[in-house]
Amino acid sequence: MKALTWHGTADVRVDTVADPVIEDPTDVIVKITTTGLCGSDLHLYQVFGPFLEEGDVLGHEPMGVVEEAGAEVTAVRPGDRVVVPFNVSCGTCFMCAQGLHSQCETTQVHEHGKGAALFGYTKLYGQVPGGQAEYLRVPFGNTLPIKVPDGPVDDRFVYLSDVLPTAWQAVRYAAVPAGGSLAVIGLGPIGDMCTRVAGHLGVDTVIGIDLVPERRERARRHGVHVFDVRQDDLVAEVRELTDGRGPDAVIDAVGLEAHGAPVAAGAQKVTGLLPDALAAALMKRVGVDRLSALYLAIELVRRGGTISLSGVYGGMADPLPLLTLFDKQVQLRMGQANVRRWVDDLLPLVADGDPLGVEDFATHRLPLQQAPEAYAMFQKKQDGAVKVLFTP
Repeated sequence: MKALTWHGTADVRVDTVADPVIEDPTDVIVKITTTGLCGSDLHLYQVFGPFLEEGDVLGHEPMGVVEEAGAEVTAVRPGDRVVVPFNVSCGTCFMCAQGLHSQCETTQVHEHGKGAALFGYTKLYGQVPGGQAEYLRVPFGNTLPIKVPDGPVDDRFVYLSDVLPTAWQAVRYAAVPAGGSLAVIGLGPIGDMCTRVAGHLGVDTVIGIDLVPERRERARRHGVHVFDVRQDDLVAEVRELTDGRGPDAVIDAVGLEAHGAPVAAGAQKVTGLLPDALAAALMKRVGVDRLSALYLAIELVRRGGTISLSGVYGGMADPLPLLTLFDKQVQLRMGQANVRRWVDDLLPLVADGDPLGVEDFATHRLPLQQAPEAYAMFQKKQDGAVKVLFTP
């Protein structure tokens, strides 16, 4: 089959690789019909090379049709249309029962001290082949795939794999009080969807902050108050909009590759030049994240407010202004989205009507063969790219 594979920093290629096969009687093989390009994929493209091997298959936002089912699979059958959550979670362990599918005890990667395995996301998370491919082996066929209605296009459902649950969890974790305000830093796919979810859930004042004009305009069309992150009076303007206090909650939807952090950016580049074993050891012990978005969140949020982190961070010793966090009595919530936890809330929003605007959420739809060019375009924020979907 054809699949997108990693070959080095900023080097991904569509290769011919072995077809996946049933390995366990509860596995299913899914023929992928649509698969997304995520902002987190860019971290693999640029930063996480020490934890990848040449030929690793990328991607964690797939949906498709069940091609083959193991002997013990009863929940789905060949021909069923399914979305595959990016967490590889069993659905039956203690953590899954708590709604913490990203911490699934069945697939925790003990070798690296990490939570649940993830599709297409480095040795740290199990080195499970990803979904930017023609076919995908999906374990836990009775509890992991999300069965969705048949239809002519996938756009209404594919975002259940990552974008929708990640944004939904980020807004829920933000815990905005009634009549309150929320600022979202970063208006890429997750940040943009966070603003839509917040509006849908009734947040009175939704603020979006980004450096890309097209992304700000896209959010503005959905009723969001938008600001350029580079404007000198940003903090003052946001406070003026929020009774002089700052927003009740802030979502950092940017993560470790934030702009405006040249020293950390340089550290990331230097780390990428080191031998993999040395670079991996370094990344496990030091702070290599660009923290400008998180620092801005800490500055913006009102005293007693909440910061919700949905952007991925990877450093083990990042410097944080703990005095400020303590003095402002800030609450922090974070973590990988627990995809299966939120399906019951989200499926009705995409199956009936379209209150979150998923049908026109994608800015680009491309064949998988064009994935290398799409990664470069998305990383450079060119051509208005916010959300890219591939068709294998």
